[in-house]
Amino acid sequence: MNSSTVLLLPGWQNSGPGHWQTEWERAHGDQRVQQHEWMRPLRGDWSARLEEVVADAAGPVVLAAHSLGCILTAWWAAHTRHAHKVRGALLVAPGDVERPDLAAQIPGWAPIARQSLPFPAVLVGSRNDPYCSFERAQAMAADWGARCIDYGERGHINAESGLGTWPEGRAMLQSLADKD
Repeated sequence: MNSSTVLLLPGWQNSGPGHWQTEWERAHGDQRVQQHEWMRPLRGDWSARLEEVVADAAGPVVLAAHSLGCILTAWWAAHTRHAHKVRGALLVAPGDVERPDLAAQIPGWAPIARQSLPFPAVLVGSRNDPYCSFERAQAMAADWGARCIDYGERGHINAESGLGTWPEGRAMLQSLADKD
Protein backbone atom coordinates (compact mmCIF):
# COMPACT_ATOMS: atom_id res chain seq x y z
CA MET A 1 0.00 0.00 0.00
CA ASN A 2 2.75 2.41 -0.88
CA SER A 3 3.97 3.92 2.39
CA SER A 4 0.72 3.38 4.30
CA THR A 5 0.24 0.78 7.02
CA VAL A 6 -2.93 -1.26 6.57
CA LEU A 7 -4.78 -1.67 9.87
CA LEU A 8 -7.30 -4.51 9.96
CA LEU A 9 -10.31 -3.85 12.19
CA PRO A 10 -12.22 -7.10 12.71
CA GLY A 11 -15.70 -7.22 14.12
CA TRP A 12 -17.27 -9.01 17.04
CA GLN A 13 -15.52 -12.34 17.78
CA ASN A 14 -12.54 -11.40 15.56
CA SER A 15 -11.90 -12.71 12.03
CA GLY A 16 -10.93 -16.36 11.87
CA PRO A 17 -9.46 -18.73 9.28
CA GLY A 18 -10.60 -18.13 5.72
CA HIS A 19 -11.75 -14.57 6.42
CA TRP A 20 -10.38 -12.02 3.92
CA GLN A 21 -8.86 -10.01 6.80
CA THR A 22 -6.93 -13.07 7.99
CA GLU A 23 -5.87 -13.77 4.41
CA TRP A 24 -4.65 -10.18 3.99
CA GLU A 25 -2.69 -10.38 7.23
CA ARG A 26 -1.00 -13.56 6.01
CA ALA A 27 -0.47 -12.55 2.38
CA HIS A 28 0.35 -8.85 2.75
CA GLY A 29 1.60 -8.45 6.32
CA ASP A 30 -1.25 -6.12 7.28
CA GLN A 31 -1.56 -5.30 10.98
CA ARG A 32 -4.60 -6.58 12.87
CA VAL A 33 -5.65 -4.25 15.66
CA GLN A 34 -5.84 -6.69 18.55
CA GLN A 35 -8.60 -6.06 21.04
CA HIS A 36 -8.51 -7.19 24.66
CA GLU A 37 -12.00 -8.69 24.57
CA TRP A 38 -13.41 -10.05 21.30
CA MET A 39 -16.51 -11.75 22.77
CA ARG A 40 -17.85 -8.87 24.92
CA PRO A 41 -16.61 -5.78 23.07
CA LEU A 42 -16.71 -2.43 24.83
CA ARG A 43 -16.89 0.57 22.50
CA GLY A 44 -14.67 2.74 24.70
CA ASP A 45 -11.99 0.06 25.04
CA TRP A 46 -11.98 -0.73 21.33
CA SER A 47 -11.83 2.97 20.44
CA ALA A 48 -8.97 3.60 22.88
CA ARG A 49 -7.03 0.68 21.40
CA LEU A 50 -7.51 1.99 17.85
CA GLU A 51 -6.43 5.47 19.00
CA GLU A 52 -3.26 3.98 20.48
CA VAL A 53 -2.38 2.00 17.34
CA VAL A 54 -2.99 4.92 14.96
CA ALA A 55 -1.05 7.32 17.22
CA ASP A 56 1.88 4.89 17.33
CA ALA A 57 1.94 4.30 13.56
CA ALA A 58 5.12 5.64 11.96
CA GLY A 59 3.28 7.12 8.99
CA PRO A 60 -0.10 7.18 7.27
CA VAL A 61 -2.57 4.34 7.72
CA VAL A 62 -5.42 2.82 5.74
CA LEU A 63 -8.24 1.14 7.66
CA ALA A 64 -9.81 -2.13 6.49
CA ALA A 65 -12.84 -2.67 8.71
CA HIS A 66 -15.40 -5.47 8.85
CA SER A 67 -18.78 -5.53 10.60
CA LEU A 68 -18.42 -4.04 14.10
CA GLY A 69 -15.05 -2.67 12.93
CA CYS A 70 -17.01 -0.31 10.63
CA ILE A 71 -19.07 0.96 13.56
CA LEU A 72 -15.84 1.35 15.55
CA THR A 73 -14.30 3.38 12.71
CA ALA A 74 -17.18 5.88 12.69
CA TRP A 75 -17.21 6.23 16.49
CA TRP A 76 -13.42 6.60 16.69
CA ALA A 77 -13.36 9.13 13.84
CA ALA A 78 -15.81 11.34 15.76
CA HIS A 79 -13.44 11.52 18.74
CA THR A 80 -9.86 11.10 17.55
CA ARG A 81 -7.10 13.67 17.27
CA HIS A 82 -5.34 11.47 14.72
CA ALA A 83 -7.76 11.39 11.77
CA HIS A 84 -5.14 13.23 9.70
CA LYS A 85 -3.06 10.02 9.69
CA VAL A 86 -5.82 8.05 7.93
CA ARG A 87 -5.62 8.06 4.12
CA GLY A 88 -8.88 6.17 3.77
CA ALA A 89 -11.15 3.43 5.09
CA LEU A 90 -12.63 0.35 3.47
CA LEU A 91 -15.82 -0.40 5.41
CA VAL A 92 -17.14 -3.88 4.70
CA ALA A 93 -20.54 -5.25 5.80
CA PRO A 94 -21.27 -2.92 8.73
CA GLY A 95 -23.21 -4.52 11.55
CA ASP A 96 -26.44 -2.73 12.41
CA VAL A 97 -26.00 -2.48 16.19
CA GLU A 98 -29.17 -0.38 16.41
CA ARG A 99 -31.25 -3.45 15.52
CA PRO A 100 -32.83 -4.82 18.73
CA ASP A 101 -31.39 -8.34 18.32
CA LEU A 102 -27.83 -7.09 17.77
CA ALA A 103 -28.13 -4.38 20.43
CA ALA A 104 -28.98 -7.13 22.92
CA GLN A 105 -25.99 -9.26 21.84
CA ILE A 106 -23.52 -6.36 21.65
CA PRO A 107 -24.73 -3.76 24.18
CA GLY A 108 -23.29 -0.27 24.38
CA TRP A 109 -22.59 0.27 20.68
CA ALA A 110 -25.76 2.17 19.79
CA PRO A 111 -26.33 4.75 18.62
CA ILE A 112 -24.12 4.49 15.55
CA ALA A 113 -22.03 7.63 14.98
CA ARG A 114 -23.45 9.21 11.81
CA GLN A 115 -21.16 12.18 11.14
CA SER A 116 -19.28 12.55 7.88
CA LEU A 117 -15.90 10.81 8.13
CA PRO A 118 -12.85 13.08 7.98
CA PHE A 119 -11.15 10.82 5.40
CA PRO A 120 -12.21 9.10 2.15
CA ALA A 121 -14.16 5.89 2.59
CA VAL A 122 -15.79 3.13 0.58
CA LEU A 123 -18.55 1.00 2.09
CA VAL A 124 -19.15 -2.44 0.60
CA GLY A 125 -22.58 -3.86 1.40
CA SER A 126 -24.37 -7.10 0.63
CA ARG A 127 -28.04 -7.48 -0.27
CA ASN A 128 -28.45 -10.57 1.94
CA ASP A 129 -26.29 -9.66 4.94
CA PRO A 130 -27.99 -11.19 7.99
CA TYR A 131 -26.61 -8.42 10.23
CA CYS A 132 -27.53 -5.32 8.22
CA SER A 133 -30.04 -4.63 5.47
CA PHE A 134 -28.61 -3.13 2.31
CA GLU A 135 -30.82 -0.07 2.81
CA ARG A 136 -29.33 0.53 6.26
CA ALA A 137 -25.81 0.09 4.84
CA GLN A 138 -26.63 2.66 2.13
CA ALA A 139 -27.88 5.10 4.78
CA MET A 140 -24.69 4.66 6.82
CA ALA A 141 -22.59 5.24 3.71
CA ALA A 142 -24.52 8.43 2.94
CA ASP A 143 -24.17 9.73 6.50
CA TRP A 144 -20.47 8.90 6.58
CA GLY A 145 -19.81 10.46 3.16
CA ALA A 146 -18.60 7.08 1.87
CA ARG A 147 -19.02 5.73 -1.63
CA CYS A 148 -21.39 2.74 -1.43
CA ILE A 149 -20.72 -0.39 -3.46
CA ASP A 150 -23.51 -2.94 -3.96
CA TYR A 151 -21.69 -6.27 -3.70
CA GLY A 152 -24.76 -8.33 -4.57
CA GLU A 153 -25.75 -11.30 -2.46
CA ARG A 154 -22.57 -12.13 -0.56
CA GLY A 155 -23.91 -12.70 2.96
CA HIS A 156 -21.84 -10.99 5.64
CA ILE A 157 -18.81 -10.74 3.30
CA ASN A 158 -16.78 -12.97 5.61
CA ALA A 159 -15.18 -16.43 5.52
CA GLU A 160 -18.50 -18.05 4.56
CA SER A 161 -18.59 -15.81 1.48
CA GLY A 162 -15.58 -17.71 0.06
CA LEU A 163 -13.63 -14.63 -1.04
CA GLY A 164 -10.15 -15.96 -0.20
CA THR A 165 -7.63 -13.13 -0.48
CA TRP A 166 -10.41 -11.03 -2.07
CA PRO A 167 -8.50 -9.24 -4.84
CA GLU A 168 -11.47 -6.96 -5.62
CA GLY A 169 -11.48 -5.68 -2.05
CA ARG A 170 -7.72 -5.24 -2.13
CA ALA A 171 -8.06 -3.10 -5.27
CA MET A 172 -10.65 -0.94 -3.47
CA LEU A 173 -8.26 -0.55 -0.54
CA GLN A 174 -5.41 0.34 -2.90
CA SER A 175 -7.49 3.06 -4.54
CA LEU A 176 -8.01 4.64 -1.10
CA ALA A 177 -4.31 4.38 -0.25
CA ASP A 178 -3.42 6.11 -3.54
CA LYS A 179 -5.61 9.17 -2.87
CA ASP A 180 -3.94 12.41 -1.91
